[in-house]
Amino acid sequence: MKLTCVATPGSGGDYHTPASHLLEVEGVRLLLDCPVDLSALAAFAPVPLGADCGDAGDLIRAVPYYWSPAAAAAAKAGGVDAVLVSSATGMLGLPFLTRLPSFANTKVYVTELAARIGKLMMGELMEMHSEFVRYYGLDTDGSPKWMQGEKLHKLLSSLQNIVIEDEGMDLAPLMPLYSAPNLEECMRKTQTVKYGEEVCFNGMLMLKASSSGLELGNCVWSIKGPRASITYLPSTLFVSAHALDCDYNSLKENDIILFSDFSSLNVMDENNENLGENAMVCDDSLLRADGVDEDEYVQCLSKNDDIAEEIERISFICSCISDAIKSGGSVLIPIGRLGVILLILEHISETLLSSNMKVPIFMISDAAEKIISFTNAVPEWLCKPRQEKLFSREEEALFGHVELLKEGRLFLFPHLYSKGLLAAWKEPCIVFCLDWSLRHSTAVHLLRRWHADKRNLLVLEQGVDTELTLKPFTPAAIQVLECSFLSGIKVRKVNPLLAVLKPKLVLFPEELKSWCPSKEDAPWSYLYYSKGKTIEIPNIREDFVVGLPTDVAFGLQPRQLDKAIAIARLRAKLHLSKGQYVLVAPKDQSDESNRQLLHWGAVDAGRLLSALQEKGIECAFPADNDDGSAGCERSILITSPGEALVKMAPDRTVIYCDDESTTKQIYDALSSVCNGI
Repeated sequence: MKLTCVATPGSGGDYHTPASHLLEVEGVRLLLDCPVDLSALAAFAPVPLGADCGDAGDLIRAVPYYWSPAAAAAAKAGGVDAVLVSSATGMLGLPFLTRLPSFANTKVYVTELAARIGKLMMGELMEMHSEFVRYYGLDTDGSPKWMQGEKLHKLLSSLQNIVIEDEGMDLAPLMPLYSAPNLEECMRKTQTVKYGEEVCFNGMLMLKASSSGLELGNCVWSIKGPRASITYLPSTLFVSAHALDCDYNSLKENDIILFSDFSSLNVMDENNENLGENAMVCDDSLLRADGVDEDEYVQCLSKNDDIAEEIERISFICSCISDAIKSGGSVLIPIGRLGVILLILEHISETLLSSNMKVPIFMISDAAEKIISFTNAVPEWLCKPRQEKLFSREEEALFGHVELLKEGRLFLFPHLYSKGLLAAWKEPCIVFCLDWSLRHSTAVHLLRRWHADKRNLLVLEQGVDTELTLKPFTPAAIQVLECSFLSGIKVRKVNPLLAVLKPKLVLFPEELKSWCPSKEDAPWSYLYYSKGKTIEIPNIREDFVVGLPTDVAFGLQPRQLDKAIAIARLRAKLHLSKGQYVLVAPKDQSDESNRQLLHWGAVDAGRLLSALQEKGIECAFPADNDDGSAGCERSILITSPGEALVKMAPDRTVIYCDDESTTKQIYDALSSVCNGI
């Protein structure tokens, strides 16, 4: 087995740009996630530029290219057999691959819900991209001018970090956006799976998706083959306020965990020292002589302290929104997280109601209405409290946005120029949009309108380069609130998770090594990986189990070797089915039923001599042969019909003969005096 980490999370963090890997197992090459890092869009000037474009002189004024190291690495590898997608954002780069001839037979596995949301997000990305095309026109002369050395070197150093990243001058990951036919081709190659559904790839691997808890439709993959079982663990939450909690029980006893949750690098605890102490407490308790039982680890994972912090964070955001509204300002929230949007809507409704403020809330997105509707259509992906609410007799809305829609306080429109929006528009207001790059569509228009008013508020997700992002809108007086949201496993919960799952090997990011140092006497071993390097994964199982159909097993005629072992003869072919080796036997085995294929036991020299003579073979014991004392070697000398010698020792019998016919006669005589099947 081999693992190559081809991309680590971009500046957008794990949620928007999950890590990506190439995994080779059982001769199959898998690509794990294929995202697009949309933070590279900050290097491009927004459209429309307008009369006042701020300090946008150093930005690229052209149709943008999109940064997808995962797609570039998979294409360079010459193709993959299958792609496993863990989230909607993890499939945004797939059309870059599926449009290539070398990916004609590639299968894509993704949960049904993530596929639906991902398709909507890709459609919205293409719709926003079309604004650039309409403004600048298509570049039909090959590589655009800004990608030619001199222009690229003139970019600000901060721009170079985003556009070129740490790849030097290798711009292969920068690609022109795919087209609608590319998207449709991608979706045709996609095989959707339901929650908990197990599917078989090529008879060799069994694949199963279970909830990761981070978002509706996001999943953890279990990959099981005949020689190993692997857990692909992307960003995960054990307790969620909206999505189904991570089902870590279904991952128990898998041999290998590929830990791909980098969220701790982006959002560490406020006090790093306390974080380190918490991590060490987990390590120490794990290795204490008296140990800690599994229930205590489960309790640690099941604590809702992370969600409590998230709700507190959301409440603070809502209080800032309320203050901006009270001052007469409007609020722009360009955040693309469905779960965060649902929670903010739920809490802002309560905040506005308690303050007796009536302001309209707009969600402007081509996919908004469809994505919001998924919350009522996929109960299996909802957290348990909301599932109970759904199936209770009380007519209570699952999420707060339902009541806002009924009361006419929340409006969903695909575009700013949508019919009906002008009639409903009123300021101050709150606007949600999915464009967190602030480079096109709704966000650009509203920032041009609101950026100079200090009463207005812009809510950004932490990880965005605020200075660069707001460059085209300077001088900006608008208030900016940068927020971090729960994106994955806290470091202090890593060891309790491993203690519950009991893996044999953990593939862990090199960047997190200092936060989770390995212990010599830990029950599992670590193998560290880093971006761009291929590591060999040792075989966890030297042997493998072979299955035997029940009807074939009952048809066997075993012979007892001793009290513990019996042996039987079977003619069969070794097949690989559903990730397991299976012996498939033909119905008719009568053609070889009388021929013994295996013999065992000590050979009685006297009986063998008699059996040979009965077949007309002239033979005798040599004159100098031992008299048959126990443990001694004996020989039989054969003179006719051909010359041969049979030597019998306690642990072996050897026939020396050049004549094939004579050899067969000797073998038949030997078989008649031995136990065999």
